[in-house]
Amino acid sequence: MPTQPIPTQNYSNHVRQVPAFLSVFLILFLTLIGAAVNLYNSFGDHQRLYSASLIFVLSACLLPILLWTRGNALKAQDRAIRAEENLRHFVLTGKLLDPRLTVQQIAAVRFASDAEFPELASRAAAGNLPAKEIKQAVKQWRADFDRV
Repeated sequence: MPTQPIPTQNYSNHVRQVPAFLSVFLILFLTLIGAAVNLYNSFGDHQRLYSASLIFVLSACLLPILLWTRGNALKAQDRAIRAEENLRHFVLTGKLLDPRLTVQQIAAVRFASDAEFPELASRAAAGNLPAKEIKQAVKQWRADFDRV
């Protein structure tokens, strides 16, 4: 069975979109709007008011839960990236990463090859470079296909 070639990753194509999350968010947002309209239209009808209120409250509760679960997954990923890149820097240099580096900077510098990683991490910390600038400075891209 032939294997699919691994696509190369670079600055222009490294962003990962999660269509399922965006679809669920859009559906839930539209449900909340529909529930609000239903609740508004139910104010004159006391038989429908209770169920319309319940639907609205449940819809309103699901939206922050969706965002919270996505945020927790990203925080866990950031912690893993910080630990991985700290270990990588220690293996390459014998020192831990500069504590001035933010999580966003560490996440950006992880795309650098081993040859340029320590120098780019030092430059990022010293110059407080934004993540976008760090990624654009990478010459040999180290792909990361395991992001959440």
